[in-house]
Amino acid sequence: MLVLTRKPGESIRIADDIIVKIIEIGKNRIRVGIDAPPDVSVLRNEVYEQIQQENVLSSRGSVSDLAKAVGLWANRSVKDQDVGD
Repeated sequence: MLVLTRKPGESIRIADDIIVKIIEIGKNRIRVGIDAPPDVSVLRNEVYEQIQQENVLSSRGSVSDLAKAVGLWANRSVKDQDVGD
């Protein structure tokens, strides 16, 4: 881990296209601005961890969930064929 000391208004550059700027230093917190390309995801760590947890939970579909999905898809396909006739 690289640890740097910066003052308000000073920046850190990551690669060619990410700039981290110290906006304000308060008593118990620091305001940081991050300028990154739109294709780079910038998230607070707690939000990132919550997304990861939700992804794991959603990937744990059960066999009954799959059977329900197949049934719904089959019913939809039959209805689409009836409309086309």
